[in-house]
Amino acid sequence: MYRILISLMAFAAIASLPAAAETTDDNSREEAVIIEVDGHPDRHKDYLTAHHPSIDVVHTYDTLFNGLALKGDPKRFAQLASLEFIKAVHPAVTYETQTDAVNQTDNSVIPAEINDTAYTGKGVQVAVIDTGIDYNHPDLTKNYAGGYDLVDLDDDPMETPAEEGMPTQHGTHVAGIIAADGELKGVAPDANIHAYRALGPGGMGTSVQVIAALEQAVDDGADIINLSLGNTVNGPDFPTSVAVNRAVDLGVPVVIANGNDGPENWTIGSPATAANALSVGATSRPQTVPYLFESRSDKKIPLTEMDGSKPWTLSKSYDIARLGEQDVRGKIALIARGEIPFSELAKQAEEAGAVAAVIYNNEQEHFQGMLPETEDPIQIPVASITKRDGEWLIENARSSRSYLKTEYETTDETVAEFSSRGPVTVNWDLKPDISAPGTSILSSIPGGYQELQGTSMAAPQVTGTMALLMEAHPEWTVEELTGALKTTAKPIKRGHEEPFEPIIQGAGEIRPKQASSTTTIIDNPLLSFGKTTENQETETEHITVKNTSDKQQTYTFSMPKQQPGLRWDLPLKFTLAKGETTNLPIALTINSHQLDTGIHQGWLTLNQDDEQYRLPYLFVNKTADYPKAMGFDFSLKPFSDEAYQYQVYVPDPTERIEVMLYDPETLVYERTLLQSDDVQIGMNEGQLDTSEIGDPGQYLAVINVRLDNGTMESYQTSIHIP
Repeated sequence: MYRILISLMAFAAIASLPAAAETTDDNSREEAVIIEVDGHPDRHKDYLTAHHPSIDVVHTYDTLFNGLALKGDPKRFAQLASLEFIKAVHPAVTYETQTDAVNQTDNSVIPAEINDTAYTGKGVQVAVIDTGIDYNHPDLTKNYAGGYDLVDLDDDPMETPAEEGMPTQHGTHVAGIIAADGELKGVAPDANIHAYRALGPGGMGTSVQVIAALEQAVDDGADIINLSLGNTVNGPDFPTSVAVNRAVDLGVPVVIANGNDGPENWTIGSPATAANALSVGATSRPQTVPYLFESRSDKKIPLTEMDGSKPWTLSKSYDIARLGEQDVRGKIALIARGEIPFSELAKQAEEAGAVAAVIYNNEQEHFQGMLPETEDPIQIPVASITKRDGEWLIENARSSRSYLKTEYETTDETVAEFSSRGPVTVNWDLKPDISAPGTSILSSIPGGYQELQGTSMAAPQVTGTMALLMEAHPEWTVEELTGALKTTAKPIKRGHEEPFEPIIQGAGEIRPKQASSTTTIIDNPLLSFGKTTENQETETEHITVKNTSDKQQTYTFSMPKQQPGLRWDLPLKFTLAKGETTNLPIALTINSHQLDTGIHQGWLTLNQDDEQYRLPYLFVNKTADYPKAMGFDFSLKPFSDEAYQYQVYVPDPTERIEVMLYDPETLVYERTLLQSDDVQIGMNEGQLDTSEIGDPGQYLAVINVRLDNGTMESYQTSIHIP
């Protein structure tokens, strides 16, 4: 499992407000912050105006949450520390963009290619909540319709330039996928883009900024909202997930990237965990990829090209030799992965005369490394291979010389390995809802174009498709729009056989033409039957089926293959007149003794003449291997230098949480940072005085959780104490 970021490093929790500073004419410094408050924000605005005139209240929020946007000298903010109505200023490192740069290849996916309809999204207002937008880009100037900066609290949502911090490009890329209209065409080139900069330098931001951007987009009249961002909390009740649900309840669909923490289960993060969100996973279109072939052993070694590497275009056969132990001149250098950066290893191979370099893993799985841009770029191709393949090459080279030829193959359409998987803890929802292409997506960036990959690239393709549907069917409700996309999605199969599991792809990959012309809409075809707690339970989910054609239609369910421990009660054959809608119960009786514990999932089939509609289903039997604690965050409390705040999310009834600190180099136990016996399901927050936390430094934190059933669970993360 790996996390994909857009040109950024993992920041430790920082002891400052989620604020951006600007210099005024008198050389003083101003910061912008957004706070959550108890009670109506207008009343608190009046109080601050009267009692803290040096702090400017620039905006109030009361649609999706209660909050205030403030600007002022940071020294003045310290005066607010004692105000009881201030509910929260969330820790600074909470949300981040989820993308990776890839080499531009012949496999580029052009966003417009997915639009096989006659529609262009004309007149649809699309809000992009992200890192801002380069509204001067020639492919975006026609479509840019304004926006707001929730970081600096002004009307200029420009991407972060280098002179203001770690520069960004993510929002511009997302906006181009949706609606570029120039040299490059987006999915919906006539849609209007409204940009909301909620993520600042390095693509980082807070839940408060994201929620404030959601509210502003709703108040500004957005028809649809795109959120290509996320965090690691797999729970349905995180504040941003709640805000997303409220926005959808107000009639604005919200499309959200599922996350890039796959291929493990339970890796989807908030706000894609929101029940009402249209959460999007990433598929990978067929691509031509290289592999090494050793003919005498008929051995095939897949290559994963490193991001930032020269394309692997070798055509002749080459010997392979181990860097540092053998002469690699004119050969492919074989290198073990270790603590030395990939770029340094590749540079050593290049300087030693190698024609290419392959780095084999020190763990069993595949990995994708990155070569950062430098003034002296590496001029040979660099790729990674598995530990097993690396060890095979070493062993084979001992017995005889190995000549490896590069060959190429076209892969099947599949689900991207990085795409986060469901389901969601606590309410056990089936996620993602749907999938779209997310690899090698070519789009706009400040100053040009680039291929990026990630669920961040998949989500805007769904947003663009939603804009097409809104133009085609302005009378459709949010439920009908999202239902049409899910109903007509195409399940992605493993090698043309069984489809990937629902928690990997949701309903399948979007098909814009079929969605815009569908004669049937199933309101929510994803069936989540929850988690069993008894020996035998019957759970019932309801679906709404609408006949959108101009004639009568008859429907039947195919009976699922009989499985021990499961008994289905499906609706009988039914007929709907044109325009008619019906609500149907689907019941499942589960005998937990006859089933393994864990996730159970599959597909039901609804037939209408020659059409087949696939309905994915899921339930959890008793328990599963989901994380028992997540989202631990530790930072200096806003407006204070005397206290720290922490938060941790738990999905199960829990007796106790303790956080133990270890030296990250020696793994020697240092001390216990905190322990709490007052634990609730969901987000747990608290604070510690500076005197309680001990020496500053970098630590490995082990979060131990004792569940109500007596079992112990734990996970690790790094924290920095300033």
